[in-house]
Amino acid sequence: MELGKAAAAMETGPENSVRPFFARHAVLLFYVLVLALVLLLGVLVNAFLGVTGTGTAPSTPADLSPAMYGVAVLAGPASYTLAAVLTTTLAFGAAGLRDLGARLIRWRVGVRWYAAALLTAPVLMTTTLLALSLTSNAFLPGIITPEDRASLLVAGLVAGLLAGFFEEIAWTGFAAHEIGRRHGVLVTGLLVALPWFVLHLPLWVPADTGTVPRALSVAAIVPWFLAYRVLMVWVYTHTRSVLLAILMHVPITASGFILASPAMVGVPDVVYNLILGAALWILVAAATAADRRTPAARRGPDRSGVPLEGGGPRRGTREP
Repeated sequence: MELGKAAAAMETGPENSVRPFFARHAVLLFYVLVLALVLLLGVLVNAFLGVTGTGTAPSTPADLSPAMYGVAVLAGPASYTLAAVLTTTLAFGAAGLRDLGARLIRWRVGVRWYAAALLTAPVLMTTTLLALSLTSNAFLPGIITPEDRASLLVAGLVAGLLAGFFEEIAWTGFAAHEIGRRHGVLVTGLLVALPWFVLHLPLWVPADTGTVPRALSVAAIVPWFLAYRVLMVWVYTHTRSVLLAILMHVPITASGFILASPAMVGVPDVVYNLILGAALWILVAAATAADRRTPAARRGPDRSGVPLEGGGPRRGTREP
């Protein structure tokens, strides 16, 4: 009896009374931590610039040393990962971290999902550019023109791997996983994509060609950015593999290095982004239609016995 009372007291201790609150509001807590860490990162960068005597932020990557450029590129994604790990710890404890780790290394999924993850972006982007290049040389893929193609490929792959690893632990491993417990693929994708897009705005807002309004250039990116995240959520929903999400992130980042042409600015850039966005949304519609034709019993990871852990079983599914 005494042991039973002691166990009950432990279960109602401060940690166990706070954790359910964090678990209920885990997604909100994650976004708050992401915002706080990004703001803190900005303060630290400004403080660093003040200490070094520059006093102003560098206007281009060329203004930074290679080491500082690497730190600047990784700082944002690393802060997302930190927010995901902190939220998982606060909301779900060690069990949540183990589940996140298991999904991070889950590789035994169908070959078709590897094909979807690795080929969707490069095939669609290359096809779009080659088709548009029939109207203007501005659309020729960037990999065709430079002499040092090897360096361009390596830079793109390294950037893609690093960004994919750090970002997808957060956006897929935590955000999409938790939001997906209550919503379908489309809503989950949009709820993850919108803050993901906002945090990437600094990559595009400074670019101003003067030939088209800057707002139009940025707005043209929105359709494909949202659609690609929805497709990432679709792949994750069927595989529960964060590793696959990382692999799907790699080509969309790497292709920005490898396929982008310096001549594709202004109107050509807007045209390309809008057409790419339309093509990706067609794929989203096709994926949605395919899921509707597939019986629920054969859809998703549950038919292979993959547990849906972290904050409890997903609605409409059985616990393993």
